[in-house]
Formats: sequence, structure tokens, C-alpha cells
Amino acid sequence: MENIKILALASFMIISSFAVAQNNNYDDQNNDQKYMKIGIKAGLNFSNVYDANEESFAADGKFGFVGGLLVHIPIGEYFGFQTEVLYSEKGFKGNGTLLGSNYSFTRTTSYIDIPLQFAIKPTDFLTILAGPQYSFLIKQKDEFNSNFGTATQEEEIRNDNIRKNILGFITGLDIYSNDLIIGLRMGWDFQNNNGNGTSDTPRYKNIWVQTTIGYTLFK
Repeated sequence: MENIKILALASFMIISSFAVAQNNNYDDQNNDQKYMKIGIKAGLNFSNVYDANEESFAADGKFGFVGGLLVHIPIGEYFGFQTEVLYSEKGFKGNGTLLGSNYSFTRTTSYIDIPLQFAIKPTDFLTILAGPQYSFLIKQKDEFNSNFGTATQEEEIRNDNIRKNILGFITGLDIYSNDLIIGLRMGWDFQNNNGNGTSDTPRYKNIWVQTTIGYTLFK
């Protein structure tokens, strides 16, 4: 959790500096806030998990790929709606000792994320976004490493005990420089990963920081 906070603060400072630079070069004649935009984006998630029932469950964060499409629909000059369809890798890392041997464990969960974000556009180059997000789990990969060897398990999600449909919340910023879009997001799940409470899988919710670079294809 601390790593996510540090990364979020560092990313916010970098993007804020970029925004100030854009503001200094801003030209009122180039205002295109009234246009619908369709674009692509790709970048990285830094994700971790926290236990839904505040039990003793500790994990370390991990990086994963995120990428997909975005559509921004203006509602007047200063407001709008933005939705995205993203392939998004989340998960966590852990380590411990088993039978006197150290081990490490990495879980990568692959989702289709669909954020539905309300947009506030105070200037042409800056958009503030927040809203609910629907996530659908499509794949889970577990890697276990120890002195006895390495094991990898990758499977499609068919276990009814694992929640595949998850509702969460996401918020952040988009910074525009002509057709280039630099994005920063932070999101967390409202629902845990456990469908009916009977799975042996640790019960947790995802939390993540996301940084992306995008490009406007049409407007």
C-alpha cells in the first residue's frame, strides 16, 4: 500500500509539472473541448491487494500491462463523459518460508476493465475524471518459486467461487498536448475476489495506480 501511495505521488508531481508547462504555452485559439474524441492508450498498472475482512494478509505490489480504447463525449464546454475498454493486468507478489525453504509467489489477474467516468474540463489541456468501473476477470496466472523448483499454473476462470464480475471506482487526470494524452489513474474494487465465501483463495480487493500514454485518433 505504501508503494502505491509513493508511486501515485511521484506520478502526480510529474504530470502536474507537465500541466504547468502546457498552461504556459496554452493558446485560446486551439480550444477543442467541444469535440468528441476517440483514441488509444497503453501503459502500466502498479497493483496490490488488501484483505476484505481486515485479516492478517500481506502482499507486495507488482507491475502489469494495460491498454485499449477510449471515447470522450463532451457535454458542453467544461463537462463530459469518458468511457474506455481496457485489457488490464493486476495482481500481487508474496513470499515466505515453507518446510524450511524460502519461496516467492506471484499472481497475475487479467481483466477487461470498462470505466464510466464523468469528466470536468477546466482548461483545454486538462481533464479531471472520476466514476465507477466494471471489471470482468478473464484469466489468472500463478507462479510459485522455491528451492525445490518452479511451478506455473495458468487457467481460464471457471470456478464459481471466484468472482468474475467486479464493481470498483477510478479517478485521475488526463493531460493533453495536441493529440498526445498522458493519463494518471488510481482505482480500487468495491467487491472482493471471492464469489460465495467458500473458496480457499485469500479474500481480497484490488487496488492500483495506472499511468498511460494515449493518442487521439479522431475528433
